[in-house]
Amino acid sequence: MNKTYLKLSLDLDFVLIAVTASLKDYVLCHKINTNLNIEFYKIEDHEVYFNTDEAPLSFSKYYFFVEEGEREYFLVSNRNSEGFLIPEMNKVDFFIVIHQFIDKEDLNFIISSLNKMPDIQVAAQIDVRKLKSKENLVM
Repeated sequence: MNKTYLKLSLDLDFVLIAVTASLKDYVLCHKINTNLNIEFYKIEDHEVYFNTDEAPLSFSKYYFFVEEGEREYFLVSNRNSEGFLIPEMNKVDFFIVIHQFIDKEDLNFIISSLNKMPDIQVAAQIDVRKLKSKENLVM
């Protein structure tokens, strides 16, 4: 009997920014929208199954789309009352996920603007491939 193996690979072609800020998700979105001229809006929560026999954990998620370049931005919470989206990064409060190409200059502008905001302790780009729980970030 022949066996066929299915090899899956995750689409990790996105930029990840970790944000530490002790704010509610909607307050952070408002501040980012105001300071960076972005229009994040709330969408359905990001659900992750950590165990197949348990209900998924939900993490709040916001979305912004830029037609030029068809770039998608997601702001997702790293915490909820039951755990972390990315457990190995338990000091991080939020992640900004950017799909589609963004040049270094625009990315540096976003990160430096976030770091200038008084309510954000730190914002930094993270290498997705080095995360143990990277599959939890697939939107």
